[in-house]
Amino acid sequence: MVYIREAHPVDGWWLGHGLFSLALKMYRSPVATDVYDPPTIEERRAVAGRCDSALQYGIPTLVDEMDDAVNRAYAAWPTRLYLVGLDGRVIYGGGLGPFDFKPAKLENAIEQYLGQLETKRA
Repeated sequence: MVYIREAHPVDGWWLGHGLFSLALKMYRSPVATDVYDPPTIEERRAVAGRCDSALQYGIPTLVDEMDDAVNRAYAAWPTRLYLVGLDGRVIYGGGLGPFDFKPAKLENAIEQYLGQLETKRA
């Protein structure tokens, strides 16, 4: 996972108020509603660490640099899923979140890719 620019910072496009905030509380969502857009890489890393702890994906979290190069290269904001193969090519590119954020599709792509790797090794 690569943590990019904060999608919904308090000082930006914030979702921490009104009905949306109430829904998050009701469903006990791990989404943070108290994060400002980090001005330094150290602060971005700290927010990424909070995200990693809250969501518990079980995979390493990398952090995009302050120039947002990964975000721009993959059109990743606010949320997008990609699978990049061992050769650096994009194996799967998901749609723009939140509406086309489909982890199950990524999981299928991972399984297919791993199956292809196993076939090549055999």
